[in-house]
Amino acid sequence: MSAPPLARPEARYADWLDATYAVSTLEAGPLEQVGGRGLAEWRAERAARTAELARLLPAIDRRALGAEDQRALAVMERTLADAPLAPAAETPGDSAARCNAAGSLGLTMAELSPALYACFEALGNRLEFEGRTIVRTTALELLQELEEPARRERLFAALAPLFRSINGDGGPASPYRRLLRQAAAAAAAPRASATGSDPVGDAARTVGSTPEAVERMLVAVLEAWRAANRGPALEPWDYWHHYAAGVHALDELTPAADIGSLSARYYHDLGADLGQLGVLHDLAVRPGKAPLAYTDFVRIGRMVGGKWRPAIARVSANVEHGGLFVLNEIVHEDGHAVHMEAVRTRPAFFALGDDLFVEAFADVTSWSVADPEWQRRYLGTSVAQRQGVGALFANVMLDVAWGLFELRMLHAPESDPNAVWTDITARYLDVVPHPQLAWWALRVQLVDKPGYMINYGLGAILTAELRARLREVAG
Repeated sequence: MSAPPLARPEARYADWLDATYAVSTLEAGPLEQVGGRGLAEWRAERAARTAELARLLPAIDRRALGAEDQRALAVMERTLADAPLAPAAETPGDSAARCNAAGSLGLTMAELSPALYACFEALGNRLEFEGRTIVRTTALELLQELEEPARRERLFAALAPLFRSINGDGGPASPYRRLLRQAAAAAAAPRASATGSDPVGDAARTVGSTPEAVERMLVAVLEAWRAANRGPALEPWDYWHHYAAGVHALDELTPAADIGSLSARYYHDLGADLGQLGVLHDLAVRPGKAPLAYTDFVRIGRMVGGKWRPAIARVSANVEHGGLFVLNEIVHEDGHAVHMEAVRTRPAFFALGDDLFVEAFADVTSWSVADPEWQRRYLGTSVAQRQGVGALFANVMLDVAWGLFELRMLHAPESDPNAVWTDITARYLDVVPHPQLAWWALRVQLVDKPGYMINYGLGAILTAELRARLREVAG
């Protein structure tokens, strides 16, 4: 009996995925070898498998394939054309040079996006504050912890070089505005969804909706927050502390050195032992490291020798200062890792699914850090639920605001991003207007994957519904 027509190509595709993720892992810096092989060997393996697949896939007779195999072939072709590469480590000099290049007119989206991404490493991970250099994640945690308004304002001011690198002078030729115009054109192009160029439309379709209806959902969430949190307007540097001051006692119980183990304890109690699953934590700060927290594969799960070989996932983050905000982020990333370990399917379909669901699912567990019962179990004490939930949801509302911001910017890419952000944050979050400040430029995703923030903003609604349903089912 002859082998199925996709058997050999799909096996080579699985080899290619393994090589691609191994290269990404080694280029990111946490390991010197994967599976006993170094970077040069894995690069050679990836190149060989790429060349082999370039011969095999076009030769397949599509007419001989069933519906599932046709879909599998399309997925493999699409993934080969846009390889899932994670950020590679760079020297500080390389990051600075790439960031400086963002000011050059005429850059394509493929050139401009990584240039702006580099600014978050070159500047965002090198913030000068009170005589020391800190990373952006630490700054966001400290904005929640620092008691003195003047210190918070000085810390916020330390972010100004990053803001300028992303939005320049704020005019139509600013790096971000040039990027957005190209992203909007890509999203409006035919087959944008098939190429992943329409994240807002994709997110809307995931929940059976439209971008217009999604915009109304986001506005409704923000209006509900505004109605529940009436009070004097807050300076942007005071926003986080206003809502997070009540959890400061818990920040002191979550030092940086304990963040990974606290998350691991939680998942162990849920039935997912991160150590046994082989999840790798790469949480230390080092020069050139990716400026955002993310989770990726080291290798995929697949059948090898007639047995299932589980995937291995890794979590990368810059944890130099602890706190509940940082813990929430790592629990979120570990949620992705557990999700990755749970996938069991053929190589062509080995992925997590729609971005919206992926991000919402990871927050099902991460939101638990705001729960008093969770805090007592893992931290030994707790704060009132209103305080914990307030601190969590203040950040969630910023995600909703960023989702709305990107939706509107991609719909009207000639808009002034400062004006759009100022209107949203002043109207719904009671933040004092500072239209001269591009403080929306705090998130790497805005330049790495324009439109991706919708998956956190709309995803928050899905997370809330998933958690409510789980309470009904499991108590």
